[in-house]
Amino acid sequence: MNDGTTRRTLLGTIGTIGAAFALPGSTKAARPGLRLIAGTYAREGGKGLYPIAYDGAGWQVGTPIAGIDDASFGIGGGPGGTTYLVREQAQGEIGAYSPGWAKRGTVPTGGADPCHLALDRASACLVAANYSSGSIAFYRLDPRTGLPGVPALFRHAGTGPDRSRQEAPHAHWVGFSPDRHWLHAVDLGADTIFAYRFDPEARTLQPSTVAWRAPAGAGPRHMLRHPRLPLAYVVCELANSVMTLDAKADGSFVTRHQTSTLPAGHKGASQAAHIAIDRVGRRLYVSNRGHDSIAVFALDAAGTPTLMEHVATGGHWPRMFLLLDAERQLVVGNERSGTLATFRVADDGRLAPTGTPLSVPGIVFLGRQD
Repeated sequence: MNDGTTRRTLLGTIGTIGAAFALPGSTKAARPGLRLIAGTYAREGGKGLYPIAYDGAGWQVGTPIAGIDDASFGIGGGPGGTTYLVREQAQGEIGAYSPGWAKRGTVPTGGADPCHLALDRASACLVAANYSSGSIAFYRLDPRTGLPGVPALFRHAGTGPDRSRQEAPHAHWVGFSPDRHWLHAVDLGADTIFAYRFDPEARTLQPSTVAWRAPAGAGPRHMLRHPRLPLAYVVCELANSVMTLDAKADGSFVTRHQTSTLPAGHKGASQAAHIAIDRVGRRLYVSNRGHDSIAVFALDAAGTPTLMEHVATGGHWPRMFLLLDAERQLVVGNERSGTLATFRVADDGRLAPTGTPLSVPGIVFLGRQD
């Protein structure tokens, strides 16, 4: 969450995200025709959903698609090519869109400030995380139109020691396990990852159990899986840390390792945000809002991270970034400065800035269109 207030924040993707680092020796560059989408907050000057394209020489920001406001997360690949975008507001909504961005329908999320989505494509099931309500909404999708049905709501319970941010549960991320047996929900307010047993054949969720407890006050925000090992990585917003977890077959996690996302001795205010891993499991990237940097970690054979470098993001409050693995680029959305910055990814995973940051007012979400 938090953009300096008690409202949530998150990062997201549309369609298939390039989230890996290029293999050593690769020389592939960003191809002409590569297209991205940027979601923006209207209250921070955003005018809708911005198309962003690579023309062979550099990135260009197009005219925003009006009427798609406060889209702080999205996911594509639904039935019929449907893309789903949350509308983060007190009465949360999900908009379902055709490939040409015509709206197919809108459904409520049953809660406030939806911030993340998960899609099990094979069973056509969709889940939304409602940040301010501390709940998740589970939908069965129409297999033909992709439209969500009436949601089943599941509410979290729990608080944390930070009374300004953890006075109640705040669901911040949802995702299906690789074996499709579990739906996990990361809750910043409760310092907890909840596990819901998922039946993809019956298209049902069972009530939650506690899969993992974070250190008190850590504020877990977002989770991802190692591409080869039975590990998960959780970025903790309030503790500015990355937790390495052993993933168990019963849907639970066990803490293996913890490391800071900030430089040693850093004293200023900062909040960790987004996390990405390369597709071969060699590098991990985390954004720091306040320190305004990307932390780059090397992963050893056991998947344990070691800090390599911090790279300034060229703007303020880097909430979201995309790791475009095959193209050897990393694209960062700096929310408070309203800028998009691009970086080249070297063979060893280190980052180097390219070009001048582009203007995208209120940018809070980046997604890739394939």
